[in-house]
Amino acid sequence: MSNKEDILSRYRANIKQRYDMPSLDDIKGITYPDPLTQFITMSQNVGGKVVELQPGQDLNNLVRDLYPEAKEIASNLPEITIATRNPDTIDSAQALNNTDVGVIRGIFGVAENGCIWVPQQMKEKVACFISENLVILLKKSEIVNNMHEAYRRVEFNDYGYGVFISGPSKTADIAQVLVMGAQAARSVTVVLIP
Repeated sequence: MSNKEDILSRYRANIKQRYDMPSLDDIKGITYPDPLTQFITMSQNVGGKVVELQPGQDLNNLVRDLYPEAKEIASNLPEITIATRNPDTIDSAQALNNTDVGVIRGIFGVAENGCIWVPQQMKEKVACFISENLVILLKKSEIVNNMHEAYRRVEFNDYGYGVFISGPSKTADIAQVLVMGAQAARSVTVVLIP
C-alpha cells in the first residue's frame, strides 16, 4: 500500500459519522438588490476600473483615451480596429511579448466578487495574461449575483479553457505587501457595453 493509500485508509477508519453531500439546489448564494452596482463596487475594490460605453461613443476611441501611450494592442475582436496584433494569426505566444493593451470579451460578471468569466476565444490565450493592461468588454446586462449562479453558466468552447478574472494581477506573498501586476496585467479595465 502506498503512503497516500495508507494515510487515506487511516482517515476512513476514524470517521465516526458520515454525512450525505448537500444538493447544490439547496445552496442559496448571496443576492443583491442591484447586481450591476455591486459588481462595479467589487471590481473597484479588487483594483479594477469600470467604465461604461456611452451610446454613440466609439469603442476604439475609448480604448485609446484609456491608454494613450499604448503602441501595441492585441485583440481578435472584429470591433477593435486599432489592434496591432491578432492572437489568432501570430506564429507563437512569444510574439505577444511587450503588448501594452489586450482587449478581450467577457461572457458574464459576478457581483459577489467582481470576477468575469472569460472562456478562451483566441488561439493564443496568453494575450489575457501577458498584456501590461487588459480591457474586458462586458455586456452590463450579463451580471449574476454570486459564484453559485456563475458555475451554472460556465461553458467551454472548442478550446476547452476558461478563467475567471477579477481585477489586475496581485500578490501579497512577500512581507504581506500587496503588489499589483505581479504575474499578469498591471491594470484591468472593464468596459460595460449596453
